[in-house]
Amino acid sequence: MNTGESPYKRLLEEVNQGHSLRKPIYEAIENQAPGNVKVVSFFTSFVHPVILDDSDAVMLEEVLMNTPLDGKKLILILNCPGGDGLAAERIVNICRSYSPGGFSVIVPKMAKSAATMVCLGADEIIMSKTSELGPIDPQILIRDERGNPLKYQAAHEIITSYEELLKMANETAGRSDPYLQQLGRYDARDIQNIRSAQSLSENIAVNLLKKGTLKKLSEKNIREKIRPLTDPNETINHGRPLFHDAVRKCGLNVRTEDNKSALWKLVWNLYIKLHHLTNYMPATKVLESFDDSWVGNIR
Repeated sequence: MNTGESPYKRLLEEVNQGHSLRKPIYEAIENQAPGNVKVVSFFTSFVHPVILDDSDAVMLEEVLMNTPLDGKKLILILNCPGGDGLAAERIVNICRSYSPGGFSVIVPKMAKSAATMVCLGADEIIMSKTSELGPIDPQILIRDERGNPLKYQAAHEIITSYEELLKMANETAGRSDPYLQQLGRYDARDIQNIRSAQSLSENIAVNLLKKGTLKKLSEKNIREKIRPLTDPNETINHGRPLFHDAVRKCGLNVRTEDNKSALWKLVWNLYIKLHHLTNYMPATKVLESFDDSWVGNIR
């Protein structure tokens, strides 16, 4: 039977995970999801060294400009390890601007750190029992003497170690030289910048919630509600997963979807394809809908 499409073209689409393979899945998710919705996905690699940044906000707006919403509610399917909190704030503003009736986020597997911030700006977070959000405490890129990146370290660990050394240097009855020598490795300006990063992260989260799902609460109450997201003493490790029940306890509007429901099977099918594309092929990011697709590749 001749389908009108050459086997070679279909093979290339399968190998390269082309957009046309995913279009029927977007259509099926939109038909299966409750309400009149339009689906856009944003996937970032967990393998290649990329982060959520301002360029993603630009490309999201480009995709939304080419995606006819026609009064439909936006659903953003988000899978990302995190990045820049300011970029997350911009992404939420874009989603709200193009979908003034509100928008939802579906987390097929992981939306961590700054990606969790994007979820905080949504009217509804749709998760399965294995979906994960994560703490939003800032992580600081540590560089060597030549400026080469070494590792990311939690901001609170840097601040805590600095403050403990400073306290010991001031309180010691003997020689303070060992403490002063270690303190010499810190730059007071860097410490202040890190403190500012901590304040900014929490401020972004509070503002997103104040304009959204927790608008009826005071800022003080919001800060208390989301302590499991912002306080490293509670989460202990930045990579620690926050599952649907823990996120709900923060006061967020979470809908838990059964892992074997018809909707989630479609979401998972899309996740498998886009996770493979962004982690095991020379692609780093995907922003797309049924109508438009943008793929960022490794240079």
